[in-house]
Amino acid sequence: MSRETEEEKFYNAVEETSRMMGVPFDRDKVRPLLTGYRGAFAEGNGIVFSVHADERHAGELNYAITVPPEIEDPYAHAVSHGFVVETGHPTATLLSDVRAQASVAEHFCDCGVVGGFRKLYAHFPHDLQEVAKLAEIPSMPRSLADNVGLFTRYGMEKVAMIGVNYRQRHVSVYFQFTPDTRPEPDAVRAMLREVGLPDPDEKLLDFAHRTLRANITLGYESSDVLRVALAPPPRRGLDLSEVPARIEPHIERFATGIPRTYSGDRVNLFAVKWAPEGEFLEVCSYYQLSAMLQKLFVEDPE
Repeated sequence: MSRETEEEKFYNAVEETSRMMGVPFDRDKVRPLLTGYRGAFAEGNGIVFSVHADERHAGELNYAITVPPEIEDPYAHAVSHGFVVETGHPTATLLSDVRAQASVAEHFCDCGVVGGFRKLYAHFPHDLQEVAKLAEIPSMPRSLADNVGLFTRYGMEKVAMIGVNYRQRHVSVYFQFTPDTRPEPDAVRAMLREVGLPDPDEKLLDFAHRTLRANITLGYESSDVLRVALAPPPRRGLDLSEVPARIEPHIERFATGIPRTYSGDRVNLFAVKWAPEGEFLEVCSYYQLSAMLQKLFVEDPE
């Protein structure tokens, strides 16, 4: 299948999923992004759709794609295509500074159907980095260094991925766990209280703490932890009744019925997020699976 055909197939999937979710679809917003990352849609590259399952975040459909490996500098590529405006902010050099320190296996780009280009990620699962070492990078927000003690106290020491939101100037730090080192519910609850985020629903906490990663969002303007997210690993054939929350019909349709390219059971991920405005779910439905994703994370039904 040619790159143009793969791009068109995914374009149609974005349009169809937007229609299913009631999200306004604007060809002029979506097409330039897909054309700019034309090599991203080849078989074997991971692609995932996501939505938030609460009213505050309704009206948007996000999709994350694997940046083609021939794009050596994803930030420069985004600037050259007009997806990001160069401002001289430290976020401009953060990913290149991370690449100078870690052996990055792949990059991802995250976009919204309505909001357009959002984030870039550097993923280094085979070269986990000490959080204290990453905090020394000059372009990293000071808030990471300010919270190193907090993170290590709760067992969050090894980092597998960094994400940069260029519009909001936020940085997401993805801590890696094993089943033996992930924090227990009491520890997660204590950490949320310590950073001033809402107390978790107990059933959602019990569901989410079976995570292999924690996503912590930080900013450049203060030392505050802006958001905490946990999720069990992506899973084939996930029974939605296992998610201890009300799943609205449109979210169920998203989790079970949107387009995908692979055979067998569908792969989904349900993340629980805590932010100052409250607790909410992010639901991910995988359009295409990469070999790395399947090897590292995807759980098959028992």
